[in-house]
Amino acid sequence: MHKRYLITVLLCLLALGNCLFAQSKFITGIVRDADNQPLPGANVQVLNTTIGTSTDAEGRFRLALPGNGQLVISFTGFKTQTRAIQSIGETLELKLEDDIAKLDEVVVTGLATNVQRRNLANTVVSISSKELSGVAPAQTFDAALNGKVPGAYINANSGAPGGGLSIRLRGLTSIYGNSQPLFVLDGVIVDNSSVSSGLTAVTKAVRDGSVVSNQDNPSSRIADIRPEDVENIEILKGASAAAIYGSRAAAGVILITTKKGRAGKTQVSFSQDYGNVKVRKLLGVRNFTAETAASLSNDPVKSAELRQQFLDAQAKGRIYDYEKEIYGNTGVTRNSVLSISGGNERTGLYFSAGTKDEDGIIKNTGYRNNSLRLNVNHKVNENIKVSINTNYINSSADRGITNNDNSGNSLGWALAQTPGFVELHANQYGVYPANTVGGSNFLQTIAQVRNNEGVNRFITGLNIEAGLLRTNKSNTKLVTRGGIDFYNLSTDVLFPATLQTQDVAKGSSVQGFTRNLNTNYIISLVNTYAPGSAFTLTSSAGITQERGEFNNAINVATQLTTGQSNINQAGALSAYQDRRKFQNDGVFVQEEALIANALSLTAGIRFDRSTNNGDPGKFYIYPKGGASFNFTQSGLIRQGFVEDLKVRAAYGQATNTPAYGSKFTSLGISNIIGFLGSLVNTQQGQAKIKPERQTEFETGLDFSVLKGRVGLQATYYKKTIEDFLLLSNPPASSGFATSWVNAGDLKNHGLELGLTARPVDAKLIKWNTSFNYWLNRAKVTRLTTPPVPQGVFGYLAGSFKLEEGRSPTQIVGVDATSPTGLGYFGDIEPRFQLSSNNEVQIGKNLSFLVLLHWKNGGQNINLTNISFDRFGTSADYDVIEEGHTLPNGPTRGSKIGSTSAAFVENSSYFRVRELGVYYSFNKLPRSIARNVKFGISLNNYFTKTNYRSYDPEVSNFGNGFSSNADMVPYPASKRAQAHLSVNF
Repeated sequence: MHKRYLITVLLCLLALGNCLFAQSKFITGIVRDADNQPLPGANVQVLNTTIGTSTDAEGRFRLALPGNGQLVISFTGFKTQTRAIQSIGETLELKLEDDIAKLDEVVVTGLATNVQRRNLANTVVSISSKELSGVAPAQTFDAALNGKVPGAYINANSGAPGGGLSIRLRGLTSIYGNSQPLFVLDGVIVDNSSVSSGLTAVTKAVRDGSVVSNQDNPSSRIADIRPEDVENIEILKGASAAAIYGSRAAAGVILITTKKGRAGKTQVSFSQDYGNVKVRKLLGVRNFTAETAASLSNDPVKSAELRQQFLDAQAKGRIYDYEKEIYGNTGVTRNSVLSISGGNERTGLYFSAGTKDEDGIIKNTGYRNNSLRLNVNHKVNENIKVSINTNYINSSADRGITNNDNSGNSLGWALAQTPGFVELHANQYGVYPANTVGGSNFLQTIAQVRNNEGVNRFITGLNIEAGLLRTNKSNTKLVTRGGIDFYNLSTDVLFPATLQTQDVAKGSSVQGFTRNLNTNYIISLVNTYAPGSAFTLTSSAGITQERGEFNNAINVATQLTTGQSNINQAGALSAYQDRRKFQNDGVFVQEEALIANALSLTAGIRFDRSTNNGDPGKFYIYPKGGASFNFTQSGLIRQGFVEDLKVRAAYGQATNTPAYGSKFTSLGISNIIGFLGSLVNTQQGQAKIKPERQTEFETGLDFSVLKGRVGLQATYYKKTIEDFLLLSNPPASSGFATSWVNAGDLKNHGLELGLTARPVDAKLIKWNTSFNYWLNRAKVTRLTTPPVPQGVFGYLAGSFKLEEGRSPTQIVGVDATSPTGLGYFGDIEPRFQLSSNNEVQIGKNLSFLVLLHWKNGGQNINLTNISFDRFGTSADYDVIEEGHTLPNGPTRGSKIGSTSAAFVENSSYFRVRELGVYYSFNKLPRSIARNVKFGISLNNYFTKTNYRSYDPEVSNFGNGFSSNADMVPYPASKRAQAHLSVNF
């Protein structure tokens, strides 16, 4: 009886809302920019309601309005205008002014709410589609973020095709837990794992016999997303902004919104990019003489052989620059995208099909990506909106054999061992000679070895907004979002028996198969209450759930049948499997108040639990809060020279769950004289393991002057991580080798400054510029375990050392002059970073764009150059610097063992990340096209650095704590492209 009563009341309320809406009038309008050009896609919305539409390709719209209220017209990059509905006639014509300071930009404040930037309590970085990929497109989505996010430290795990970057927002968030931001695509949490191929089973990069390793050179799965489909990105860098996203948001959140169809004529767009990719820098090779060739060995017999080998090669003119031969391939890049968008007042559709094919700078490496996307948004009625976003991705990356290696297979490692007078080329029968001085013939490796990642991926999201009750003062709606992210990933590694390194294994085939499924949803109620124009209260509450299933199986086969790669065609076979599941549940409540459009207050709380926690049923509490006060909107400061002035502060907590399985002591398999059994694993489980807790406070000042032509944003933040997770070494008496523990606390604090300006605003020339400056400092404030080296190769080459009172990313190494035998050699954290984005528009057709990036300070552990020194093949090995008596090579070599200074280098650089020139033809007959744009661009083409390896942005040990290690990587590349886009 009670249920029937509630349903009756609800239906009456919905009917009342529809009756209220029925008292309406229809208007038509057009929205233009300051140059009188139409603005397609501008948002036209009745304030605090679901009533709204978007302008079509001509900037026109048609909308039914209620009898009263406020009509808000907004568009990204332009100042918002508000009109009282009573003052609007049957037609409306508007011109929107450029919003240089982005004060009217709408940004996310919760899982189902947003606010204008002028009232925001914390910093949120927004990146438009043009900024992401419209200047000099990078190879992958993650690479396109580099240099565009203040507060971010981004390094390439490898230069190999297919991407793979380490991204840290506002410093180190975790030591061994998740340190990567959470990626959310149209409401779907997408996986960004780096899945090992099992390559280390052959390269022996990890000497303990491991099959998987972070040194396997895998790509990151966020690289699958095509930048061309992205409308905009919002980056929540800390807990004060990301707390509401719960268990996986401690390292920040990157919200990606893809393009949607809008009402109006169907628009068809086609773009074609074509260019080349080259190695950014070569280290050079040593120019040998007969004497220096002989000096490569201390054995008199071997020395004489090397001397004669050099003389024979010199006489035949067969002294090679093998570095250039390996890395000097000029790859061709091709990228084609077709998109169709359109719709009517009820339904919008966006479809895109893209194909990308790029060669690598090493032969037989490359990256291919094919993508289909279909986004449909439909207004069922005035109360219900539904949108479905689907994406299918098929990608393939041939990544080569690079990075760390202990078996001689890595191209860079074998190159370091091999002087240019050793003959490695195949004979007329295609047979490669053995490398008499190195572990492998790298030319044969390039020609015959395979290391491929293949991905089939489906991402589907569903968003539903349903108006439940709408009155003149209140609007309540149900918001449901979620979706699935599923991919099958196959890895294929083949080392044929003909290789020099396969004398024992007689051929190796490593086949990996991964199935990953992530699902998530949010169900929330949002109420907006506006009793008057001076007060708005937005209340939201809801539940969330995230689930993940990961299943990775790797089969390692050796003793292959000649010419075969199938694992069943092998004499020996071993298997490895990693299966994981998790479920995170959350409940949240958030309240937002806007008073007099000047004072903004936010308070929220989230309850989280996870199956990865020691107690999976326990809810942990994470609060957030924020406040901002706008002096100009309040009237305390009159708008004039100062257009906008705001102070703000925000606080929040977020969680990072323990690693899967860390609470259990697992069992391993044993085989004793043919009898199967189980053994206790060497890793001890911790039943009471807790999640890491991050607490962040940030405060700042935003202001703009000269009618918004100059804007400044200044932010200071302090972030603490309590109970950080560490894989420690318990006492030997425990019987275990390792154990997960909540080992201590650390803190980060930093400064972020942003300046936007239009220095030139003439009729023929407009110049928009922005500068971003940021820095971060970190310190371990509590440590319950003994300070020991963490990551890389120990103290000899320099290692990270967690030590109370010191930076967690300090580099400590051997120092014979120190009483303890150890010394401090730097920190991977830069002193500061500075980027500048500039666009110069000449007339309405020609534009110049450039992105500059300066990283000042920070050290890398550079083992690449030392590798060349070790084998006497460095380009500057024989150079004698001023003030020295020995050549560079022996000088550096003499320091090994007494100091780590030879391994640790400053990684500062100044880089022109993107440079583009574009010309648009806008006045074309409509029977041909609406407009055509031509352009040329350069990506990472110019770099100034004293760093002596291939690239200062390096992290060959993968994501996480052990970053900034340089070990004979796949070198970084530079790209030049030509672009054509046509809109019909």
